Amino acid sequence: MNRIMLNATNTMNQLQKQLDMIGHNVANVETVGYKNRSATFQELLVQQSNNQALNQYENVRDTPLGIRVSSGAGLAQTKLNLTQGAMKSTERMLDFAIADQNQFFTLQVIENGQNTTQFTRNGVFYLSPINQSEVMLVTAQGHPVLDSNDEPIVFPENVQDIQLQPNGVISAVLADGQSIARELGMTHVIRPQKLESRPGSLYTLPPIDLANPDDVVRSIQGAERNAIDIKQGMLEQSNVDLSSELTEMTLMQRSYQFNARSVSFADQMMGLVNGLKS
Repeated sequence: MNRIMLNATNTMNQLQKQLDMIGHNVANVETVGYKNRSATFQELLVQQSNNQALNQYENVRDTPLGIRVSSGAGLAQTKLNLTQGAMKSTERMLDFAIADQNQFFTLQVIENGQNTTQFTRNGVFYLSPINQSEVMLVTAQGHPVLDSNDEPIVFPENVQDIQLQPNGVISAVLADGQSIARELGMTHVIRPQKLESRPGSLYTLPPIDLANPDDVVRSIQGAERNAIDIKQGMLEQSNVDLSSELTEMTLMQRSYQFNARSVSFADQMMGLVNGLKS
């Protein structure tokens, strides 16, 4: 295949992946607790042809010997951006917003038929009945919110009010005036780039890190809980900058069009060569 066509098609494939990522960011600009991702490119493998084996014939050359032919550009990595999103007041007692960008709520999520521990910044919670006398704190998708002992948070069904302290202690005020306190399960993310995204602004550990999760995340326990900063009656908005994303999308579309034109030109050149007569 024509080298120009090969380089352009390789690059177009990678540009399409970034366009998909930007589109995903734009689609979640209003999603509570969503964290955007960005991508960086690097040159793919380079093929070198050492067509001149005698150095004395290259004594005036400033560049390295040989001819280097690129294979196009590709995504080097995608980066999860944990920058704090804007805070929005809702005055709803079960809306919680985390003010520390490295802290996450801990949830129990059924995935592939198994209970898994996952993490989120989306603090829209509900009290869902689990029997005639108890309710459980869950997300909008029905995932149980865990406490500091990795157990679902359950209260008696006659809850009248929910109060939250900044250090993550949640108290349910019952109809008789009694109060039951539980500690929200909170996780500190050490290496956010290792997290895998899931639908609904959820994140989980990749299988390779399940054996040593402390290298990626750490449960906040004991005196460390004094560093927790959660606000009640507020929600953290997406950290997507719409204007930046649309600008980046325009640049990527133009790059894609440029490489598409390269494929077209390469095809025309091959047609001209095939049409030559000896």
